[in-house]
Amino acid sequence: MKMISKLVCIFCVFASFVLADEEAPQKRVVVYTDIAGDMLHAGHMAFFKKARAFGDYFIVGILADDVIEGYKRQPVLTLEERVAMLEGCKYIDEVIVAPPLRLTQEMIDKYNITYVVRGDDFSPELLHDQYPLAIEKGILRFVPYTKGISTTDIIRRIVTRYNEGEFGGPSKCP
Repeated sequence: MKMISKLVCIFCVFASFVLADEEAPQKRVVVYTDIAGDMLHAGHMAFFKKARAFGDYFIVGILADDVIEGYKRQPVLTLEERVAMLEGCKYIDEVIVAPPLRLTQEMIDKYNITYVVRGDDFSPELLHDQYPLAIEKGILRFVPYTKGISTTDIIRRIVTRYNEGEFGGPSKCP
């Protein structure tokens, strides 16, 4: 009888540890990226899907127009239009409007960021300029760039087709 009591006690102690472990809150793995997000396309969606796979909560910072113009070009779509598109994306859990171009410790702490994800098309210089803290902390991760589609390519397609007369372009003018 004493042996059974001891086994029951051991089982109860073991079960309480298992239950306590299951009830303990699990730390959420938060993934962050920032983008221009102009004219969302299939390449963006592929990136979001791959970036989201690094964790269980995905935050996207949508950069302000003046920030984008500083290193790229003026966005075609307004900030509000770009935000609305991101908010409708099933891979994204949260959108941050106009975050700083360079990730700060304050942002990492505020949003509990575990990983920062970028496409592998960024030059080393641009990475070191915009993500030095993520590099230093060892939290920068990469996903393959989707070749064959970009906002710049889409703009070129539209201009070419317009110039060839589609959309009522110049060759359709009398």
